[in-house]
Amino acid sequence: MRASDLERVKALPFFADVAPDTFRVATAGAHLQRFPAGTVLLLEGDPVDFLYVLLDGQVELHGTWNDRETVMAILRPVSTFILAAAVLDAEALMSARTLERCEILMIPGDAIRTAMRLDARFAMAVSRDLAGCYRGLVRTIKNHKLRNSTERLANYLLALRASDNSDGVVRLHHEKRVLASLLGMTPENLSRAFAALQQHGVSVNGAVVTLRNVAALEALAKPDPLIDNHAPRSGEIIADADAEIWSSERYRASSPDAVTSTGKRHG
Repeated sequence: MRASDLERVKALPFFADVAPDTFRVATAGAHLQRFPAGTVLLLEGDPVDFLYVLLDGQVELHGTWNDRETVMAILRPVSTFILAAAVLDAEALMSARTLERCEILMIPGDAIRTAMRLDARFAMAVSRDLAGCYRGLVRTIKNHKLRNSTERLANYLLALRASDNSDGVVRLHHEKRVLASLLGMTPENLSRAFAALQQHGVSVNGAVVTLRNVAALEALAKPDPLIDNHAPRSGEIIADADAEIWSSERYRASSPDAVTSTGKRHG
């Protein structure tokens, strides 16, 4: 990588606290690459030779079975993906493709594993990232199992409003077909869910969604900090783990029954 690229990589949360020697080991075979929209980065079942770090653009993770396909996640910067497979030297459980032009850092999996053995701080950074991804997965499963399609869409719009620091107008970051699959519904069900939200002040014009009555939308959605993460993605909140820590701190501060790290309860 060029010297300017190395400086960018050093600034990533993944490498914020690692020793210089560890950084050299981890990035010796790494490279930054730009991919056009629609590029298949890897297929489920493939061996994972690299850890991917999304620096710019959007990547879709999806799974298939019996001629069916579902979107597992839509990633925005800065996100690592296929980290668990890289750590375990295992096959990918999901496929990945770019939704728009992307810039991605690719780090050899064997370099990641070597750096983890050499540097406990780097191993902690990897564990932190994995923990953020795991908690995000738990939130997604609870959301899909406990809510109907209209409630899922309502909470998605509220979370998007929070993450983008917007007021009453949000912009969908991907096609509605992709959004429908991400929320576990068909495109027809998504259209019906948007129609049902009209009486709660939601109107749609292409990719632009106007929330004219946020209070009414929240009354329907009933956002829950143990399901929904409303962390703004800006400043120091970059990775999923950062958002999880922010959400946990807010929950502890607002809930008299929340248990603190010392085991004591607030209130």
